[in-house]
Amino acid sequence: MSSKELQERRNRVLPKAMNTASTLNAAWAKGAHFYDQEGKPYLDFSGGIGVLNAGHCPTEVSRAIARQSQKLMHTFFNLLTHEPYVALAEKLVEILPHGEATKVMFVSTGAEAVENAVKIARQATGRSGIICFTGGFHGRTLMGMSLTSKVSYKTGCGPFAPEVYRLPFPDYYHNGAGRSFDAFVEQELQNFRKYLSSVVAPDQVAGIIIEPVQGEGGFYVVPPRYLQGLREICDQYGILLILDEVQSGFGRTGKWAAYEHYDVIPDITTWAKSMGSGIPIAAVMGKAEVMDKALPGTLGGTYAGNPVACAGALATIEYMQKININKKGQQVGRMVMNFFKNLKKTCPSIGEVRGLGAMVAIELVKNQDPNQPDAELTQKLVAKCAEQGLFLISAGVYGNVIRVLCPLVIAQKDLKKGLEILGKTLKDLS
Repeated sequence: MSSKELQERRNRVLPKAMNTASTLNAAWAKGAHFYDQEGKPYLDFSGGIGVLNAGHCPTEVSRAIARQSQKLMHTFFNLLTHEPYVALAEKLVEILPHGEATKVMFVSTGAEAVENAVKIARQATGRSGIICFTGGFHGRTLMGMSLTSKVSYKTGCGPFAPEVYRLPFPDYYHNGAGRSFDAFVEQELQNFRKYLSSVVAPDQVAGIIIEPVQGEGGFYVVPPRYLQGLREICDQYGILLILDEVQSGFGRTGKWAAYEHYDVIPDITTWAKSMGSGIPIAAVMGKAEVMDKALPGTLGGTYAGNPVACAGALATIEYMQKININKKGQQVGRMVMNFFKNLKKTCPSIGEVRGLGAMVAIELVKNQDPNQPDAELTQKLVAKCAEQGLFLISAGVYGNVIRVLCPLVIAQKDLKKGLEILGKTLKDLS
């Protein structure tokens, strides 16, 4: 069967809303490559949108999934306990402690994790308000869409969940206005405190949810002092700090968690994507005293913590430990960041290079103006690179950001090859 025939079959049976950024397909994959129906190889700089930090189909993970599927494929965990769930929870508590005592629950997707984090925060505080940020992405469920900033992800889907308050993300590139970086951050924290008088009262706020590095929003990195300031505000008013690490976790920033760069301990965190190498599994973690305030019967789900998914996730994390995924994230990040910074010197279409660890992006603009996003150039770059065997994906509210989410196990020669294709193509198009 050809790629064209597969696309025709897809169009006959799938709704038009499930649009695709390309007509490419994947028949099989390994490491940092996937292959289409005709066997053409592609370097994967998308990583399944941040799912494949440990690469496509790690052998250890595939074997663990196969073994578990032959023993126990499903049980509803709220009725029947199984060991893979407990073992995975223990492993996560080991590598991602939230203070003195940490507890974990599992669901199937990042959006579900966010939904449950909000649920827990509201029960733990007795309050209803949730503060989120411009540019944030937290899923496509009702609460997820309510928290998500990009309007094209939720057109025609309202009304949305109430008691959600969106405040400006501290974006220095677009809003610095000539101030020093430190002065900008302090002003943003002052503005946040003002919002607690003019937008929503702090005693009505259950939690503040923020991505340490915005994923779909365009890889904007939260300034360290800002996140530390949010922690201080939360402590002052009894608000819970919720960090969405769905895309930034498990080695992507060179650490298990992006928040480890900030000297901040969150109250609740959400996890998914690379946690399971593609198996649908996600987690909500939190300080034990917070997690234990959720009421009996309010947490769970039919497939939450499925034994096969738990076995796959545990094998993924153990494999990541074996290969030192965090070191690989640091190495990939340095190489990508250095390449983009050098490229920017000779490519005026790059407005900014930014990132944390291996979560790195370039923003494409016209006339070196942050307020003139160049989505057209971005689309052309993605298409032209695909023709040369490099699969890229864009991001950002305006679709003008190229993000690199390649598997962290990528060989140095392959990473270099992919970056060179990207750089030469961008120069040719600019």
